[in-house]
Amino acid sequence: MKHKLLPLSETMHYILLALREPLHGYAVMQKIERISNGSVVLAPGTLYGAIENLNKHGWIEPVGISGRRKIYKITTDGMKILSIEHDRLSHILSLYEEGEIHEEM
Repeated sequence: MKHKLLPLSETMHYILLALREPLHGYAVMQKIERISNGSVVLAPGTLYGAIENLNKHGWIEPVGISGRRKIYKITTDGMKILSIEHDRLSHILSLYEEGEIHEEM
């Protein structure tokens, strides 16, 4: 599947992974910081720009509102994108395991 957003940026990966459960933006930021062991801390502008882009492409969708906060969740298409990226990254990791990289150097 060819798409202009593929391969995913690290930010988009983390957002899609976080939104496998319904969350609002601030909860997404907190979850990403937690699951990345603190190595990824998103600014609100970065997060909401990425959410807008992912929503526009149909990979996430709003599923409710909590107070003033919109709650989003990954779509079926978004899960397909994660699967494509999982396969791509698994292949890259397998090259490390097979020693392919050391042979090229």
